[in-house]
Amino acid sequence: QVQLVESGGGLVQAGGSLTLSCAVSGNIFSIDAMGWYRQAPGKQRELVATISSGGGITNYADSVKGRFTISRDYGKNTMDLQMNSLKPEDTAVYYCNAVTVFSRTYWGQGTQVTVSS
Repeated sequence: QVQLVESGGGLVQAGGSLTLSCAVSGNIFSIDAMGWYRQAPGKQRELVATISSGGGITNYADSVKGRFTISRDYGKNTMDLQMNSLKPEDTAVYYCNAVTVFSRTYWGQGTQVTVSS
């Protein structure tokens, strides 16, 4: 089992920055890859960014490239998402995701990010 708890969401003006953090616990050594997803009202959940188990490979949605940075801190067992130049269209609930080497998927409870114009 893997437990994921997000934090760091909130209200920010357009152009501002936020850093989301995902605390990871449980069978962390089984984790293969992790990522951030988001879901806006009335829309499907979409991928924001992913990071490989070693942290060497990252992938971003086109809509956030150049503005968001995903990273992992193995000492603290956390995964962060640094979000800069935020836009109103970034408003969504952001979810932490982990996929294990056994192909099991885990989700956090989500954290709300609201960007005002």
